[in-house]
Amino acid sequence: MPLTADGLVALLDLERIEKDIFRGAVAQNGWTRVYGGQVIAQALVAAAKTVEGRAPHSLHAYFILGGDPNAPIVFEVDRLRDGRSFTTRRVNAIQHGQAIFSMIASFQIAEDGVEHSLPMPPAPDPDTLPDPIQLLIAAGGKRAEAARAMYDRVQPVEIRPLDLSRYRPVLEGEHREPRQSIWIRIRGRLPDDPAVHRAALAFLSDLNLLDTALVAHGRTVMGKEFQVASLDHALWFHRPFRADEWLLYVLDSPNAGGARGLTRGALYSRDGALVASVAQEGLIRRRRDDAPA
Repeated sequence: MPLTADGLVALLDLERIEKDIFRGAVAQNGWTRVYGGQVIAQALVAAAKTVEGRAPHSLHAYFILGGDPNAPIVFEVDRLRDGRSFTTRRVNAIQHGQAIFSMIASFQIAEDGVEHSLPMPPAPDPDTLPDPIQLLIAAGGKRAEAARAMYDRVQPVEIRPLDLSRYRPVLEGEHREPRQSIWIRIRGRLPDDPAVHRAALAFLSDLNLLDTALVAHGRTVMGKEFQVASLDHALWFHRPFRADEWLLYVLDSPNAGGARGLTRGALYSRDGALVASVAQEGLIRRRRDDAPA
């Protein structure tokens, strides 16, 4: 069943089973593998539970194996360093005795410094834009079924793309610039704790990245021509934000090759502040019977 905002908060409430070992539930959303954003978010929560007085500023992670949606995930935290200003943690996510994900996160004390950021590009107000999933569902057909299945499973994320033509079947096979922008947020109210919002942003940051790489080739992740999977994920936190308020996700894919695609993302709050940056490389392989594992 679709996840709610309250359900996401419960998912982030990890059980401590040993000093630096935690256990997390898996969303029961019908996927054949665990959504990557969930593992990132839970790993960040696990790391943060071993740090006091410092907030995360970056994380760098690798997806090793597809997660089993029918088994809990164990998160083992290594305390790599506790410095005067920075703290470093490594987190391994384990299922069935094997690591499925590994992440290093860095935490920093609050400090003042020089300030600059690239400005947010012009964008219409999200409240003036339609919900593309509802439009697809209303239109019916196989594309609507695929859209409903995918976005039901990553609820409670809500999106408002700036370019609805991306969702029209007439674009199948059309080549275009690998860029897209979407308004994105968690649907429903989250607690005020900034740690919850950082984890929620990690959860939603895994969406639409590899889809941006496929824009240049007239394809989407909802199609069946390509095998698509996240390989790694990097996230930097810049400024305070709320993940349950609209954020503009500006995405571009500078390169694809070797059955991989690279995508970058910048997340802006509604008032134009750059709050986070994202980068991800993923597998984009044409499906064939003899494809390597």
